[in-house]
Amino acid sequence: MSKPVDTQVSSQGLAAVPRLAGISLPNFFLVGAPKAGTTSLYHYLDQHPQIYMSPVKEPHYFSEEIRFENFTDGFQKIAAPRLKEFRRYLEGPLTTKFSAGPVEDWTDYIRLFQGVNGEPAIGEASVCYLWSKTAAHNIARHCPDARILILLRDPSEAAFSNYLRTLTIAYSYVPFRDQMETALRSTSTKIGMLYPFLEFGMYYEQVRRYLSLFPSGRVKVYFYEDYVRHPAKLLQAMFRFLGVDPEFLPNLAIRHMQPRVPRSYFAKRVLTLTGLWRLGGALIPHSVRPLVRRVAFQPRETLHIDPADRNRLVEFYRDDIRKLADLLDRDLSAWLLRPGSPD
Repeated sequence: MSKPVDTQVSSQGLAAVPRLAGISLPNFFLVGAPKAGTTSLYHYLDQHPQIYMSPVKEPHYFSEEIRFENFTDGFQKIAAPRLKEFRRYLEGPLTTKFSAGPVEDWTDYIRLFQGVNGEPAIGEASVCYLWSKTAAHNIARHCPDARILILLRDPSEAAFSNYLRTLTIAYSYVPFRDQMETALRSTSTKIGMLYPFLEFGMYYEQVRRYLSLFPSGRVKVYFYEDYVRHPAKLLQAMFRFLGVDPEFLPNLAIRHMQPRVPRSYFAKRVLTLTGLWRLGGALIPHSVRPLVRRVAFQPRETLHIDPADRNRLVEFYRDDIRKLADLLDRDLSAWLLRPGSPD
């Protein structure tokens, strides 16, 4: 079972906020799940001329759990410099993209949509909104007519993908099995490497929460596996759901959020301490960057979940997957496959 959230959130949700003349609010939300292709989808949706996407991909405004004081000490150390950079960004013209917040002030939030210029579909993509116990209620209160897009992925594979993402930003290597077992034993609900690392994949209650708060016709659940097989077809279905031209085809050639696991964490620590890790991308000529990436990072095709670890996760998620399958009337038996087992 997922752990309870012990962060302090108001029983009434976010305070009532003023509606300002001439300011648009989102009328759709891509709420998750994490590591299910949502970053790429954000950029593909953003290409559509009839869709306006928040310049901050993940503002997290409606999720009261995603606040600095709810982070572990380790996450706070990582987040503190970035929050200063984010504050400077919010005080600027907002003409460039920024990956994530959190945005805590309503005035800052509505400024994210000051660039709307007649687009009929206005959205953002805070993927923690699916896991969050507060976001669905807050969205329903402040944007009751919004449409909700949910993209789900096999939770065992999503957990491993999330792990690879942590390796991208980590300063030392931790085997997936160690992180998984530590997370399973942990009782902390401070947001960090261990939480909500596995809880992200407990989809049943998360999806049911949105279905209980929004009319069924305003909630659409899609699946990562369908997206990988037929991305253009899935995007066309999303465009229809959002009421925009379904024949528009975005550029699907660019992949986003690909994991970059360093071959040497010692080298990464040295480069980080000297400041060269962050500057390297800007200093390296475009013509040699592919070669540098091959030397510096492990090939993606070598990064796979161990069958024993997948089996452990399948058992962890089994009951939740079965309940989700019943809720959505969808065959999710592929998510329950155990390598080397006939089931």
